[in-house]
Amino acid sequence: MITRRGIAAQTAEGWRRVLDVNLTGAFLGLRTFAPLLGAGGRGAVVNIASTAGMTAHGDAAYTASKWGLRGLTRAAALEFVGRGIRVNAVCPATIETPLTEAGPPGHLAANRAAIPMGRPAAPEEVAEVVLFLASDHASFVTGAEIAVDGGLIAGGIAWMRAQLQARLAEEGRQG
Repeated sequence: MITRRGIAAQTAEGWRRVLDVNLTGAFLGLRTFAPLLGAGGRGAVVNIASTAGMTAHGDAAYTASKWGLRGLTRAAALEFVGRGIRVNAVCPATIETPLTEAGPPGHLAANRAAIPMGRPAAPEEVAEVVLFLASDHASFVTGAEIAVDGGLIAGGIAWMRAQLQARLAEEGRQG
């Protein structure tokens, strides 16, 4: 089961674990593979961030790690551009996987309701964007963040407010 912890409920160990996996792991990967990628005069790195790194999330460590990954992506894009290495990030919203289906009660339904397209992404939809960024078709793209989110970031609060307003208006007509 996925557990989400706010600041008050998070342990220092839990905080470090999330940052180690989501941020330090990407840093170590960049540091390790940059010399190999740059040896051929070109290369591409695609970090997997999250819409939680563009807004916020109920899990403070996860949110901080994904915001940090966006910053690391941009810093790496500048540092490695002279070696011919492009570095970008993909920021997906909910992706339909067994992991997201195992979340707490109501988690997946709430995520679906928040996404203007009304559904989570299929893994293949995110993979296609990653493949594009890794390909020569994206040869002039570096330091970019692409939201693969069914309109979540674009719609944001305004979209959710309109949905809630319509629902409350309907309930008012019925009540």
